[in-house]
Amino acid sequence: MNGLLGMKLGEGGCAEIYEWEDTSKVIKLAKSNTGTDALAREFSNSQAAWKKGLTVPRPYELTEVDGRQGMVTERIYGESLMERFIQLFMQVSADRKWTDSDDENIRITARSLSHIHSQRIPSMPPQREALKWNIHSARYLTSDEKKRVVERLDRLPLKYQLCHGDPNPGNILIRNGEPVVIDWMNASTGNPEADLGEYIIMIRYSVLPPGLPADVLEFFDSVREHIIRVFSEEYERLTGIAYREVEQWLVPLAARKLDVDSIVEEEKQRLLEFIRAEL
Repeated sequence: MNGLLGMKLGEGGCAEIYEWEDTSKVIKLAKSNTGTDALAREFSNSQAAWKKGLTVPRPYELTEVDGRQGMVTERIYGESLMERFIQLFMQVSADRKWTDSDDENIRITARSLSHIHSQRIPSMPPQREALKWNIHSARYLTSDEKKRVVERLDRLPLKYQLCHGDPNPGNILIRNGEPVVIDWMNASTGNPEADLGEYIIMIRYSVLPPGLPADVLEFFDSVREHIIRVFSEEYERLTGIAYREVEQWLVPLAARKLDVDSIVEEEKQRLLEFIRAEL
């Protein structure tokens, strides 16, 4: 099977992406921290989203390369919103001011999520059970803190809408001017507020990749709350769900993220400080 493996295209916390067969396909190869069941779940979720007519990479097959589980999908040519944000931050921090037109990259995420949330796929895994599993697995929290976080989660209303589970700007690619949402490993049936909370927590507490100029990091810090406000207002305009309805989800979602391998220690400490202040 190795003859089908091409150039490495990218890497995330759980997998590496390579060209596959030709320029129209890629393969996502699991890292050692990702079990075969996780990639199989992502393949199943991607199939369900594709059959529903959502704009996602077409899933082709599960396979194995040198003992590593792999998922073959359509290759999407386009830049991610993360790439757009980094380029924008570098331009704005260097020689120009942020303008209203720059907010469009933020609104794209709100529009993409509102479309996903308008769908229902009952076969998707239940969101709340996955959240509880992550919270209980988070080694940073005491048993009492975990119990109190889960109690907060249990008090929240239960919904049954399609949710993506990881709506970060790196998972939205712009192809021919239209967004394509990738990485459906954490998709579920549940509350849209959880997706919104994931995005808000990421913007508010994330640590940018190392190596960026200091003025870029400083600029991002200055616009974190602006990004959250534009995102929340656009989503509310489309769906009626306001920030205040998402706010009560932030503690459980921050606790869930403590169990994620792909974020750095500094970010986890920020999340832990927020959780303990709220509890």
